[in-house]
Amino acid sequence: MTRYYADTYALVEILRGNPAYERYASEELITSEFNLLELAYALTRDYGKAKALEVLRIVRAFVMIVQPTDEDYVEASSLRIELKGQGKNLSLIDALGYVLAKRLGIPFLTGDHEFKNLDRVEYVK
Repeated sequence: MTRYYADTYALVEILRGNPAYERYASEELITSEFNLLELAYALTRDYGKAKALEVLRIVRAFVMIVQPTDEDYVEASSLRIELKGQGKNLSLIDALGYVLAKRLGIPFLTGDHEFKNLDRVEYVK
């Protein structure tokens, strides 16, 4: 089983049953509380509060949650500043996820075009 850091985009596509993400549903997925917050927003917006709570509880049972360090926060901030200078517009949560994946030595799973062609990114549309 391969380990992946799943960003919110990837989590949403896995939950939607996107065939392009089907194989990742059986892999070891890792994410952060910040990605779960974004996921909660998408679920609440699309399905309401009760369903969002139900799905979040299921996700927590199957996805490992990693705790960022202060060093991760500074590295993510630095990355966002650096990539913004290259014309990429990453959110802080996305930058943090990428930094966490890098620290853990695992691929960053996403379909966010801002990450296309970055090192150690598993870009899936």
